[in-house]
Amino acid sequence: QVQLEESGGGLVQAGGSLRLSCAASGGAFGYKSMGWFRRAPGREREFVAAVTWSGDTYDAESVKGRFTISRDNAKSPVFLQMNSLEPGDTAVYYCAANTRYSSSSYSRSILYDYWGQGTQVTVSS
Repeated sequence: QVQLEESGGGLVQAGGSLRLSCAASGGAFGYKSMGWFRRAPGREREFVAAVTWSGDTYDAESVKGRFTISRDNAKSPVFLQMNSLEPGDTAVYYCAANTRYSSSSYSRSILYDYWGQGTQVTVSS
C-alpha cells in the first residue's frame, strides 16, 4: 500500500553536497522511524541515519558530522543533507519506513517494512 520514492541523487565532486528527499504515496501512515540506508556495488546494505516521529536522530559513525537527517511532521517527508561527500559515499541510497517497532538505535534494516527503489549517488575524486 505504502510506496516510497527517493530523489536528489546525482554526480558530485568530493567535498560537495547533495540533499536527498523521500516522498510517500499510497495512503496515510504513521511511523516509528524513517531511515536512510545505502548499498555500494558488491557490498551489503548499511545503515546511514534515522529519525523518529518525535524528532530523535541517529547517525552511523561513518557519516556523523557530515550527514544530517530531518523530517517534516506536517507533510511527512524525510531528507538527508549530505555535506563533505567522499568517494566512499558512492552508493545507491534507500529510504525506508519503520511503522511497527521501537528501538534503541533504529539502525537494523529488519525494523523497516517499506522501502524505496533507491537513488544513485556518485562522488568523484
